[in-house]
Amino acid sequence: MTRRPLATLTTAIVTLLSLGLGSQAKAATLPASSQGAAASGAFSWLRPGPPPSGWRRLALPSGAAVLSFPPSLRPIKGDKTAVSAALIGHHGDFLAYLNATPQEGNEHLAGWAGSRIEHLREDDASSAHEDAAAEGLAFRGGHGSCVIDDYVTKVGHHPFREIACLVEGARGGSVIVAAAPPSTWSHVGATLQRAVSSYLLR
Repeated sequence: MTRRPLATLTTAIVTLLSLGLGSQAKAATLPASSQGAAASGAFSWLRPGPPPSGWRRLALPSGAAVLSFPPSLRPIKGDKTAVSAALIGHHGDFLAYLNATPQEGNEHLAGWAGSRIEHLREDDASSAHEDAAAEGLAFRGGHGSCVIDDYVTKVGHHPFREIACLVEGARGGSVIVAAAPPSTWSHVGATLQRAVSSYLLR
């Protein structure tokens, strides 16, 4: 399936593994589910605002949104309609991943968490579990629905934790995904959350 963040992430992982750069990580649990219109509970970190000074920016080719990321991440190639950045560790491990892609026709704010988990299970993950979800969340220039989940890829059986948000602004919708192995989340999770909080809708 085209224009899917997980497919792009899976491709990146396979490429890194072919170079001997893949990381092994054990699954971890996340906070209990959170539903509601405000960024509270599992989403209390979601505070829309500009990125820190020195962060880089990648605009979607459609112009609908701008993804910000720290200098420790570098842009990586993916779908022509999307933008992505990744962090590679000192030993070549794939430590963090950010992706923004245009909204597809079958993606809706209402029920986003369920459709995201279903997509993971059908396409690229051998297992996927929802840990928290919320709708009606505020973003820079718009609003959206988010899910926090953990999954294991079909290719290589690598566990990952992700934040996936479907957001809508004046120029249309898009999906932002922030993912990392559970073993590195304590080190990169706050940075990924900041990237989601700084996501700009135009």
